[in-house]
Amino acid sequence: MKVALLFSGGKDSTYAGFLASKKYKLVCLVTLFSENSASYMFHTSLIEKTQEQASLMDMPLIRHRTKGEKEMELIDLKEAIVKAKEKFKIKGVVTGALKSDYQASRILKICDELGIKCINPLWQKDQIELLEELVKNKFEIIITAVAAYPFDKSWIGRKIDRKFIEEIRILEKKYGINPAGEGGEFETLVLNCPMFNGRLKLEGFKIEGEGNCFFIKED
Repeated sequence: MKVALLFSGGKDSTYAGFLASKKYKLVCLVTLFSENSASYMFHTSLIEKTQEQASLMDMPLIRHRTKGEKEMELIDLKEAIVKAKEKFKIKGVVTGALKSDYQASRILKICDELGIKCINPLWQKDQIELLEELVKNKFEIIITAVAAYPFDKSWIGRKIDRKFIEEIRILEKKYGINPAGEGGEFETLVLNCPMFNGRLKLEGFKIEGEGNCFFIKED
């Protein structure tokens, strides 16, 4: 079955695509470029890097813009999926939804309306287990944004590795954070993984922000 991957360039969508590709034929990526950095639906941190990631995957990318207005952005998402259905004859959409009922239910509704399958390989997966699987499967991932206490500027650019998992376990117990950033605590970017034919380069960037909110911004 041909499927499209809702792709943000972060760990969840990329890993979902990796898992889904073992069972389905992944034929394209779909990325929404939101003007709203606080979008309810879409990842925005370094979203422009998805074009380069798509090239590393030898995968066509459908780019669609949205103002990111709550609920209205779903119309834009549906339009993007319709493009994938018409151009690549997809029968399903893969998402990186992990815990968010808000996102999962709305994508499912769109898929039902279009008569295609909604595939959520990560749904309800334990967050520490997810991080461990990413390391085990040789995903090279960095933190590109933080937005919660006790994170600070020092976390920007850090790789998700064994040391990261050990530290995040402590923070989970102490502060009740979501260890995989599911509560918006942090955003990620995949630099390399088994689906890439090379490593994504991230050069000429600066870190902006204050307090517990920092993010990478390309010059």
